[in-house]
Amino acid sequence: MSSVTTAPTSSVRLKAIALPPEHGAWGFLLEPIVAGLGIAWSWAGLLLGLGVLGGFLLRHPLKIIAQDRRRGKRYARTALAERVALVYAILAAVGLLGGLLLAGPEVLLPVPLVAPLTILLLISYVQNRGRELWPQIAGTGALAGTASFVALAGGAAVGTALALWAIMAGRSIPSILYVRARLRLEKGKSFALAPVAIANVLAVGGVSTLAVAGLAPVLAVVALTILLIRAMHGLSARRWRARVQTLGFLELGLGALTVLLTVIGYALGV
Repeated sequence: MSSVTTAPTSSVRLKAIALPPEHGAWGFLLEPIVAGLGIAWSWAGLLLGLGVLGGFLLRHPLKIIAQDRRRGKRYARTALAERVALVYAILAAVGLLGGLLLAGPEVLLPVPLVAPLTILLLISYVQNRGRELWPQIAGTGALAGTASFVALAGGAAVGTALALWAIMAGRSIPSILYVRARLRLEKGKSFALAPVAIANVLAVGGVSTLAVAGLAPVLAVVALTILLIRAMHGLSARRWRARVQTLGFLELGLGALTVLLTVIGYALGV
């Protein structure tokens, strides 16, 4: 086993250590938190949201630490990453434990469903495979589950909380497939339309079933239908060409629209 040595490095930017490079993931992180708080506000839910934020941010410095240890080196960035990781770990622990103490153990109901996705994501991320398709799907699915925790903390019914998870997953997972296909299309590469279409149709169909059962609002179905239309148009010959940054902003806007329509739908019962 190689010994850990100290290696010099040029200036280390805190931003590069503290913030993950996946800017598009911020929407998938914040949307479920906002949706859960919008449907059932509580301080416990806010604390849980902050705890999830801490856990989300913790991935990046942990990845840096793991990479440097595999090299058998200790850089200046390694020490900074360890300090940043400690701060994020404290935020995650205080948020999650504080929310649990305020809300009670009933918020742990979705844990058996979220835990496997979270473990898969963390393993893939530490192994530097976080940009692969299945880790991204697992990550967005796990983040979507945050909506259930936050809603349960605010007193929402179990059925409503789990339906909200389905809505958020129906927004995020098909969007992952769409954006990956759209980027390939814009680069002149081949892409598979069928998985994108199937994922969007399943999302609309699944949430429609929940709406018929009275667990999801019709406005959530409207939101996911808009995403379906966006995907089919965005991968067609009639699409407009767009840069990566433009696509990112459009997705953030559509995510915000989905949250807004969902919250209004639950509030008005439509």
